[in-house]
Amino acid sequence: MGKEKNHVNVVVIGHVDSGKSTTTGHLIYKCGGIDKRTIEKFEKEAAELGKGSFKYAWVLDKLKAERERGITIDIALWKFETPKYQVTVIDAPGHRDFIKNMITAGISKDGQTREHALLAYTLGVKQLIVAVNKMDSVKWDKNRFEEIIKETSNFVKKVGYNPKTVPFVPISGWNGDNMIEASTNCPWYKGWEKETKAGKSSGKTLLEAIDAIEPPTRPTDKPLRLPLQDVYKIGGIGTVPVGRVETGVIKAGMVVTFAPAGVTTEVKSVEMHHEQLAEGVPGDNVGFNVKNVSVKEIRRGNVCGDSKQDPPKGAESFNAQVIVLNHPGQISSGYSPVLDCHTAHIACKFDTLIEKIDRRTGKVMEANPKFIKSGDAAIVKMVPSKPMCVEAFTDYPPLGRFAVRDMRQTVAVGVIKSVEKSDKAGKVTKAAQKAGKK
Repeated sequence: MGKEKNHVNVVVIGHVDSGKSTTTGHLIYKCGGIDKRTIEKFEKEAAELGKGSFKYAWVLDKLKAERERGITIDIALWKFETPKYQVTVIDAPGHRDFIKNMITAGISKDGQTREHALLAYTLGVKQLIVAVNKMDSVKWDKNRFEEIIKETSNFVKKVGYNPKTVPFVPISGWNGDNMIEASTNCPWYKGWEKETKAGKSSGKTLLEAIDAIEPPTRPTDKPLRLPLQDVYKIGGIGTVPVGRVETGVIKAGMVVTFAPAGVTTEVKSVEMHHEQLAEGVPGDNVGFNVKNVSVKEIRRGNVCGDSKQDPPKGAESFNAQVIVLNHPGQISSGYSPVLDCHTAHIACKFDTLIEKIDRRTGKVMEANPKFIKSGDAAIVKMVPSKPMCVEAFTDYPPLGRFAVRDMRQTVAVGVIKSVEKSDKAGKVTKAAQKAGKK
Protein backbone atom coordinates (compact mmCIF):
# COMPACT_ATOMS: atom_id res chain seq x y z
CA MET A 1 0.00 0.00 0.00
CA GLY A 2 2.70 2.48 0.98
CA LYS A 3 2.00 5.70 2.84
CA GLU A 4 -1.35 7.22 2.02
CA LYS A 5 -1.11 10.48 0.09
CA ASN A 6 -1.72 13.79 1.80
CA HIS A 7 -5.26 15.11 1.46
CA VAL A 8 -6.10 18.50 0.02
CA ASN A 9 -9.52 20.03 -0.53
CA VAL A 10 -10.21 22.00 -3.67
CA VAL A 11 -13.20 24.26 -4.14
CA VAL A 12 -14.23 25.06 -7.71
CA ILE A 13 -15.59 28.56 -8.29
CA GLY A 14 -16.70 30.41 -11.40
CA HIS A 15 -19.84 31.75 -13.03
CA VAL A 16 -22.68 29.66 -14.42
CA ASP A 17 -21.72 27.92 -17.67
CA SER A 18 -18.03 28.49 -17.09
CA GLY A 19 -17.62 24.72 -17.32
CA LYS A 20 -17.05 23.82 -13.67
CA SER A 21 -18.88 20.50 -13.91
CA THR A 22 -17.26 19.45 -17.16
CA THR A 23 -13.78 20.32 -15.96
CA THR A 24 -14.19 18.72 -12.54
CA GLY A 25 -15.97 15.72 -14.05
CA HIS A 26 -13.05 15.26 -16.43
CA LEU A 27 -10.50 15.14 -13.61
CA ILE A 28 -12.62 12.81 -11.50
CA TYR A 29 -13.27 10.63 -14.53
CA LYS A 30 -9.63 10.32 -15.56
CA CYS A 31 -7.84 10.31 -12.18
CA GLY A 32 -10.62 9.58 -9.86
CA GLY A 33 -12.58 7.56 -7.44
CA ILE A 34 -15.27 6.51 -9.89
CA ASP A 35 -14.97 2.84 -10.62
CA LYS A 36 -15.13 1.41 -14.14
CA ARG A 37 -18.54 -0.21 -13.51
CA THR A 38 -20.18 3.09 -12.59
CA ILE A 39 -18.68 4.80 -15.61
CA GLU A 40 -19.84 2.02 -17.92
CA LYS A 41 -23.33 2.30 -16.44
CA PHE A 42 -23.34 6.09 -16.96
CA GLU A 43 -22.00 5.73 -20.52
CA LYS A 44 -24.70 3.24 -21.39
CA GLU A 45 -27.43 5.52 -20.00
CA ALA A 46 -25.92 8.50 -21.79
CA ALA A 47 -25.99 6.62 -25.09
CA GLU A 48 -29.60 5.51 -24.55
CA LEU A 49 -30.63 9.08 -23.82
CA GLY A 50 -28.93 10.24 -27.00
CA LYS A 51 -26.29 12.00 -24.96
CA GLY A 52 -23.91 9.75 -26.81
CA SER A 53 -21.40 12.53 -27.06
CA PHE A 54 -20.91 11.44 -23.46
CA LYS A 55 -19.07 14.22 -21.73
CA TYR A 56 -17.72 14.56 -18.27
CA ALA A 57 -20.36 16.90 -16.92
CA TRP A 58 -22.69 13.91 -17.18
CA VAL A 59 -20.65 12.13 -14.51
CA LEU A 60 -21.05 15.07 -12.20
CA ASP A 61 -24.73 15.55 -12.99
CA LYS A 62 -25.36 11.92 -12.11
CA LEU A 63 -23.50 12.25 -8.83
CA LYS A 64 -25.32 15.46 -7.96
CA ALA A 65 -28.70 13.95 -8.78
CA GLU A 66 -28.02 10.93 -6.61
CA ARG A 67 -26.77 13.13 -3.83
CA GLU A 68 -29.82 15.36 -4.01
CA ARG A 69 -32.11 12.35 -3.83
CA GLY A 70 -30.46 11.73 -0.50
CA ILE A 71 -28.53 8.68 -1.58
CA THR A 72 -25.36 9.00 0.36
CA ILE A 73 -22.81 8.82 -2.33
CA ASP A 74 -19.55 7.41 -1.34
CA ILE A 75 -17.60 10.59 -0.96
CA ALA A 76 -14.78 8.84 -2.86
CA LEU A 77 -16.64 9.72 -6.02
CA TRP A 78 -15.71 13.34 -5.47
CA LYS A 79 -12.03 12.51 -5.23
CA PHE A 80 -9.18 12.29 -7.68
CA GLU A 81 -5.45 11.81 -7.32
CA THR A 82 -2.40 13.73 -8.42
CA PRO A 83 1.08 12.23 -8.02
CA LYS A 84 1.37 13.91 -4.59
CA TYR A 85 -2.16 14.38 -3.31
CA GLN A 86 -5.52 12.85 -2.79
CA VAL A 87 -7.85 15.68 -3.78
CA THR A 88 -11.44 16.08 -2.58
CA VAL A 89 -13.64 18.41 -4.61
CA ILE A 90 -15.95 20.59 -2.55
CA ASP A 91 -18.83 22.39 -4.17
CA ALA A 92 -18.02 25.52 -2.23
CA PRO A 93 -16.65 26.83 1.04
CA GLY A 94 -18.48 25.15 3.84
CA HIS A 95 -21.85 24.66 2.25
CA ARG A 96 -23.29 22.32 -0.26
CA ASP A 97 -25.81 24.77 -1.71
CA PHE A 98 -23.47 27.69 -1.44
CA ILE A 99 -22.24 28.15 -4.98
CA LYS A 100 -25.41 26.94 -6.61
CA ASN A 101 -27.40 29.61 -4.84
CA MET A 102 -24.75 32.23 -4.89
CA ILE A 103 -24.85 32.03 -8.63
CA THR A 104 -28.56 32.75 -8.89
CA ALA A 105 -27.90 36.30 -7.77
CA GLY A 106 -28.09 38.57 -10.77
CA ILE A 107 -24.46 39.53 -11.06
CA SER A 108 -22.76 39.71 -14.44
CA LYS A 109 -20.37 36.87 -15.27
CA ASP A 110 -17.28 38.89 -14.39
CA GLY A 111 -19.06 40.10 -11.30
CA GLN A 112 -19.84 36.54 -10.26
CA THR A 113 -16.28 35.37 -10.62
CA ARG A 114 -15.08 38.41 -8.70
CA GLU A 115 -17.59 37.85 -5.94
CA HIS A 116 -16.57 34.20 -5.68
CA ALA A 117 -12.90 35.09 -5.45
CA LEU A 118 -13.65 37.60 -2.70
CA LEU A 119 -15.71 35.02 -0.87
CA ALA A 120 -13.05 32.39 -1.16
CA TYR A 121 -10.45 34.81 0.18
CA THR A 122 -12.65 36.06 3.02
CA LEU A 123 -13.47 32.49 4.00
CA GLY A 124 -9.84 31.48 4.27
CA VAL A 125 -8.99 29.95 0.88
CA LYS A 126 -5.39 31.10 0.47
CA GLN A 127 -4.17 29.32 -2.68
CA LEU A 128 -5.63 29.95 -6.10
CA ILE A 129 -5.31 28.35 -9.54
CA VAL A 130 -6.95 30.04 -12.54
CA ALA A 131 -8.00 27.69 -15.34
CA VAL A 132 -8.93 29.65 -18.46
CA ASN A 133 -11.55 27.34 -19.94
CA LYS A 134 -13.14 27.02 -23.41
CA MET A 135 -9.92 28.05 -25.15
CA ASP A 136 -11.14 25.99 -28.12
CA SER A 137 -14.00 28.51 -28.57
CA VAL A 138 -11.47 31.25 -29.42
CA LYS A 139 -9.33 28.87 -31.52
CA TRP A 140 -6.58 28.91 -28.88
CA ASP A 141 -5.91 32.61 -29.42
CA LYS A 142 -2.77 33.58 -27.49
CA ASN A 143 -3.78 37.25 -27.27
CA ARG A 144 -7.13 36.41 -25.71
CA PHE A 145 -5.41 34.23 -23.10
CA GLU A 146 -2.97 37.01 -22.22
CA GLU A 147 -5.77 39.55 -22.03
CA ILE A 148 -7.62 37.30 -19.57
CA ILE A 149 -4.49 36.83 -17.45
CA LYS A 150 -4.15 40.60 -17.24
CA GLU A 151 -7.80 41.20 -16.28
CA THR A 152 -7.91 38.35 -13.80
CA SER A 153 -4.58 39.32 -12.19
CA ASN A 154 -5.97 42.78 -11.60
CA PHE A 155 -9.07 41.64 -9.86
CA VAL A 156 -7.54 38.85 -7.77
CA LYS A 157 -5.02 41.41 -6.57
CA LYS A 158 -7.87 43.69 -5.49
CA VAL A 159 -9.39 40.80 -3.58
CA GLY A 160 -6.15 40.09 -1.70
CA TYR A 161 -4.26 37.41 -3.67
CA ASN A 162 -0.78 37.98 -5.09
CA PRO A 163 -0.94 37.14 -8.84
CA LYS A 164 2.68 35.88 -8.71
CA THR A 165 1.47 32.95 -6.61
CA VAL A 166 -1.31 32.06 -9.07
CA PRO A 167 -0.81 29.61 -11.97
CA PHE A 168 -2.84 30.49 -15.11
CA VAL A 169 -3.62 27.43 -17.25
CA PRO A 170 -5.38 27.58 -20.66
CA ILE A 171 -7.66 24.54 -20.91
CA SER A 172 -10.60 22.92 -22.62
CA GLY A 173 -12.51 20.95 -20.01
CA TRP A 174 -14.63 19.50 -22.80
CA ASN A 175 -11.80 18.27 -25.03
CA GLY A 176 -9.27 17.74 -22.28
CA ASP A 177 -6.50 20.07 -23.48
CA ASN A 178 -3.91 20.84 -20.77
CA MET A 179 -6.02 19.07 -18.18
CA ILE A 180 -3.88 15.99 -17.63
CA GLU A 181 -1.64 16.04 -20.69
CA ALA A 182 -0.09 19.05 -22.39
CA SER A 183 -2.07 20.16 -25.45
CA THR A 184 -0.68 20.37 -28.96
CA ASN A 185 -3.23 23.09 -29.82
CA CYS A 186 -1.25 25.95 -28.30
CA PRO A 187 2.38 25.76 -29.37
CA TRP A 188 2.77 29.32 -28.03
CA TYR A 189 2.01 28.23 -24.46
CA LYS A 190 5.24 27.73 -22.54
CA GLY A 191 3.54 26.60 -19.34
CA TRP A 192 2.46 28.20 -16.05
CA GLU A 193 4.68 29.30 -13.24
CA LYS A 194 4.19 30.55 -9.71
CA GLU A 195 6.40 31.90 -7.00
CA THR A 196 5.65 31.46 -3.30
CA LYS A 197 7.61 31.50 -0.05
CA ALA A 198 8.42 27.86 -0.70
CA GLY A 199 10.08 28.77 -4.00
CA LYS A 200 9.27 28.70 -7.72
CA SER A 201 7.37 25.96 -9.47
CA SER A 202 6.17 25.48 -13.02
CA GLY A 203 4.29 23.04 -15.20
CA LYS A 204 1.99 22.74 -18.18
CA THR A 205 -1.27 21.16 -17.06
CA LEU A 206 -4.07 21.78 -14.58
CA LEU A 207 -3.25 18.49 -12.84
CA GLU A 208 0.35 19.66 -12.34
CA ALA A 209 -0.90 22.99 -10.98
CA ILE A 210 -3.05 21.11 -8.44
CA ASP A 211 -0.08 18.88 -7.60
CA ALA A 212 1.96 22.03 -6.90
CA ILE A 213 -0.42 23.23 -4.16
CA GLU A 214 1.46 23.73 -0.90
CA PRO A 215 0.36 21.16 1.65
CA PRO A 216 -2.00 22.75 4.17
CA THR A 217 -0.91 22.56 7.79
CA ARG A 218 -3.40 20.47 9.68
CA PRO A 219 -4.17 21.81 13.14
CA THR A 220 -3.65 18.59 15.16
CA ASP A 221 -2.15 20.59 18.02
CA LYS A 222 -5.37 22.51 18.68
CA PRO A 223 -8.12 21.15 20.95
CA LEU A 224 -10.64 18.86 19.26
CA ARG A 225 -13.52 20.36 17.27
CA LEU A 226 -15.71 17.98 15.30
CA PRO A 227 -19.04 19.33 13.97
CA LEU A 228 -21.59 16.52 13.62
CA GLN A 229 -23.01 15.85 10.17
CA ASP A 230 -25.36 13.08 11.30
CA VAL A 231 -26.09 10.85 14.25
CA TYR A 232 -26.94 7.21 13.57
CA LYS A 233 -28.38 4.52 15.75
CA ILE A 234 -26.73 1.27 14.80
CA GLY A 235 -28.13 -2.02 16.08
CA GLY A 236 -25.77 -3.84 18.40
CA ILE A 237 -23.42 -0.86 18.58
CA GLY A 238 -25.49 2.08 19.75
CA THR A 239 -25.23 5.78 19.00
CA VAL A 240 -22.73 6.72 16.28
CA PRO A 241 -22.16 10.41 15.53
CA VAL A 242 -20.46 11.14 12.19
CA GLY A 243 -18.53 14.20 11.08
CA ARG A 244 -15.24 15.66 9.95
CA VAL A 245 -12.48 16.35 12.43
CA GLU A 246 -11.71 20.05 11.91
CA THR A 247 -9.05 20.54 14.59
CA GLY A 248 -7.36 18.29 17.15
CA VAL A 249 -7.54 14.53 17.45
CA ILE A 250 -10.27 12.08 18.47
CA LYS A 251 -9.52 8.62 19.82
CA ALA A 252 -11.07 5.80 21.81
CA GLY A 253 -11.05 6.35 25.57
CA MET A 254 -11.37 10.13 25.30
CA VAL A 255 -14.07 11.91 27.28
CA VAL A 256 -15.86 14.31 24.95
CA THR A 257 -18.44 17.06 25.35
CA PHE A 258 -21.12 17.87 22.78
CA ALA A 259 -22.16 21.53 22.58
CA PRO A 260 -24.59 23.20 22.75
CA ALA A 261 -26.32 19.99 23.95
CA GLY A 262 -24.08 19.93 27.02
CA VAL A 263 -23.65 16.14 27.02
CA THR A 264 -20.35 14.62 28.17
CA THR A 265 -19.46 10.98 27.53
CA GLU A 266 -16.73 8.54 26.59
CA VAL A 267 -15.67 7.63 23.05
CA LYS A 268 -15.68 3.84 22.68
CA SER A 269 -14.23 3.52 19.19
CA VAL A 270 -13.44 5.58 16.09
CA GLU A 271 -13.71 4.41 12.50
CA MET A 272 -13.34 5.72 8.96
CA HIS A 273 -14.60 3.96 5.81
CA HIS A 274 -15.63 1.01 8.02
CA GLU A 275 -12.16 0.49 9.46
CA GLN A 276 -11.14 1.04 13.07
CA LEU A 277 -8.84 4.04 13.51
CA ALA A 278 -6.28 4.58 16.24
CA GLU A 279 -7.12 8.27 15.96
CA GLY A 280 -9.04 10.66 13.72
CA VAL A 281 -7.09 13.76 12.65
CA PRO A 282 -8.13 16.98 10.89
CA GLY A 283 -9.64 16.28 7.47
CA ASP A 284 -10.82 12.77 8.43
CA ASN A 285 -14.52 11.97 8.07
CA VAL A 286 -15.11 9.67 11.01
CA GLY A 287 -17.86 7.80 12.78
CA PHE A 288 -17.43 7.20 16.50
CA ASN A 289 -19.36 5.21 19.05
CA VAL A 290 -20.41 6.92 22.30
CA LYS A 291 -21.73 5.38 25.50
CA ASN A 292 -25.01 6.15 27.33
CA VAL A 293 -26.15 8.82 24.88
CA SER A 294 -29.36 8.46 22.91
CA VAL A 295 -29.82 9.63 19.35
CA LYS A 296 -32.32 12.17 20.66
CA GLU A 297 -29.76 14.02 22.77
CA ILE A 298 -27.31 15.08 20.07
CA ARG A 299 -27.84 16.11 16.46
CA ARG A 300 -26.35 17.53 13.29
CA GLY A 301 -24.84 20.94 14.01
CA ASN A 302 -23.66 19.98 17.50
CA VAL A 303 -19.91 20.16 18.00
CA CYS A 304 -17.85 17.48 19.73
CA GLY A 305 -14.72 18.46 21.69
CA ASP A 306 -12.37 17.21 24.39
CA SER A 307 -14.00 17.73 27.79
CA LYS A 308 -10.58 18.42 29.37
CA GLN A 309 -9.18 20.81 26.75
CA ASP A 310 -11.17 23.95 25.99
CA PRO A 311 -14.47 22.05 25.70
CA PRO A 312 -16.96 23.54 23.21
CA LYS A 313 -19.84 25.63 24.59
CA GLY A 314 -22.98 27.24 23.24
CA ALA A 315 -22.82 30.88 22.14
CA GLU A 316 -25.04 33.50 23.79
CA SER A 317 -23.96 35.94 21.08
CA PHE A 318 -21.01 36.64 18.80
CA ASN A 319 -19.49 39.55 16.90
CA ALA A 320 -18.73 38.99 13.23
CA GLN A 321 -17.45 40.80 10.20
CA VAL A 322 -20.23 40.40 7.65
CA ILE A 323 -19.99 41.10 3.91
CA VAL A 324 -23.37 41.62 2.22
CA LEU A 325 -23.39 40.05 -1.23
CA ASN A 326 -26.80 40.29 -2.73
CA HIS A 327 -29.62 41.47 -0.57
CA PRO A 328 -32.38 43.28 -2.46
CA GLY A 329 -33.05 45.79 0.30
CA GLN A 330 -31.46 47.18 3.41
CA ILE A 331 -30.44 45.15 6.43
CA SER A 332 -31.00 46.76 9.79
CA SER A 333 -30.93 45.46 13.37
CA GLY A 334 -33.62 42.87 14.00
CA TYR A 335 -33.04 41.06 10.69
CA SER A 336 -33.13 37.28 11.39
CA PRO A 337 -31.93 35.11 8.50
CA VAL A 338 -30.58 31.55 8.73
CA LEU A 339 -26.85 31.08 9.28
CA ASP A 340 -24.98 28.10 7.90
CA CYS A 341 -21.90 27.69 10.04
CA HIS A 342 -19.99 24.38 9.82
CA THR A 343 -22.91 21.87 9.88
CA ALA A 344 -25.30 24.05 11.90
CA HIS A 345 -28.27 25.70 10.19
CA ILE A 346 -29.86 28.15 12.63
CA ALA A 347 -31.66 31.52 12.50
CA CYS A 348 -29.64 34.33 14.06
CA LYS A 349 -30.65 37.90 14.73
CA PHE A 350 -28.56 40.86 13.57
CA ASP A 351 -28.81 42.38 17.04
CA THR A 352 -26.61 45.48 16.69
CA LEU A 353 -24.86 46.97 13.67
CA ILE A 354 -21.68 48.07 15.43
CA GLU A 355 -19.75 49.68 12.58
CA LYS A 356 -19.49 49.79 8.81
CA ILE A 357 -15.98 49.05 7.55
CA ASP A 358 -13.97 49.10 4.33
CA ARG A 359 -14.14 45.51 3.10
CA ARG A 360 -10.52 45.40 1.99
CA THR A 361 -8.65 47.37 4.65
CA GLY A 362 -11.00 46.84 7.60
CA LYS A 363 -10.95 50.59 8.43
CA VAL A 364 -14.03 51.92 10.21
CA MET A 365 -16.17 54.04 7.88
CA GLU A 366 -19.22 54.68 10.06
CA ALA A 367 -20.14 53.86 13.66
CA ASN A 368 -23.61 52.45 14.46
CA PRO A 369 -24.95 52.58 10.89
CA LYS A 370 -28.75 52.53 10.57
CA PHE A 371 -28.56 49.85 7.85
CA ILE A 372 -26.20 47.97 5.55
CA LYS A 373 -26.78 46.94 1.94
CA SER A 374 -25.23 44.88 -0.87
CA GLY A 375 -21.49 45.47 -1.15
CA ASP A 376 -21.12 46.69 2.45
CA ALA A 377 -19.00 45.13 5.15
CA ALA A 378 -19.83 45.61 8.81
CA ILE A 379 -19.09 44.39 12.30
CA VAL A 380 -22.36 43.00 13.68
CA LYS A 381 -23.42 41.54 17.00
CA MET A 382 -25.40 38.36 16.25
CA VAL A 383 -27.72 36.47 18.60
CA PRO A 384 -28.68 32.85 17.76
CA SER A 385 -32.41 32.06 18.01
CA LYS A 386 -31.61 28.71 19.63
CA PRO A 387 -28.50 27.15 21.14
CA MET A 388 -25.60 27.05 18.69
CA CYS A 389 -21.87 26.39 18.95
CA VAL A 390 -19.50 28.66 17.02
CA GLU A 391 -15.93 29.88 17.56
CA ALA A 392 -13.76 32.87 16.70
CA PHE A 393 -12.17 32.43 13.27
CA THR A 394 -8.71 33.05 14.74
CA ASP A 395 -9.14 30.16 17.22
CA TYR A 396 -10.92 27.56 15.08
CA PRO A 397 -11.23 28.75 11.45
CA PRO A 398 -13.74 26.12 10.23
CA LEU A 399 -16.14 27.04 13.05
CA GLY A 400 -15.64 30.76 12.59
CA ARG A 401 -16.98 31.39 9.09
CA PHE A 402 -20.58 31.31 7.92
CA ALA A 403 -22.99 31.98 5.09
CA VAL A 404 -26.16 34.01 5.66
CA ARG A 405 -29.13 32.52 3.83
CA ASP A 406 -32.41 34.17 3.01
CA MET A 407 -34.86 33.98 0.11
CA ARG A 408 -33.24 30.70 -0.97
CA GLN A 409 -29.87 32.22 -1.60
CA THR A 410 -26.69 33.30 0.12
CA VAL A 411 -27.12 36.98 0.93
CA ALA A 412 -23.94 37.49 2.98
CA VAL A 413 -20.90 35.76 4.40
CA GLY A 414 -19.18 36.36 7.68
CA VAL A 415 -16.14 35.73 9.80
CA ILE A 416 -16.55 35.52 13.58
CA LYS A 417 -14.36 37.90 15.60
CA SER A 418 -15.36 37.00 19.17
CA VAL A 419 -17.89 34.81 21.00
CA GLU A 420 -19.70 35.26 24.28
CA LYS A 421 -20.06 31.68 25.52
CA SER A 422 -22.76 30.36 27.80
CA ASP A 423 -21.88 28.42 30.92
CA LYS A 424 -24.55 25.87 31.57
CA ALA A 425 -23.92 22.58 33.30
CA GLY A 426 -24.96 19.63 31.20
CA LYS A 427 -25.38 15.88 31.49
CA VAL A 428 -22.32 13.77 32.31
CA THR A 429 -22.84 10.08 31.54
CA LYS A 430 -21.81 7.19 33.79
CA ALA A 431 -19.22 6.20 31.21
CA ALA A 432 -17.67 9.66 31.36
CA GLN A 433 -17.58 9.60 35.15
CA LYS A 434 -15.87 6.20 35.12
CA ALA A 435 -13.39 7.25 32.44
CA GLY A 436 -12.69 10.46 34.33
CA LYS A 437 -11.61 8.47 37.38
CA LYS A 438 -9.14 6.39 35.40
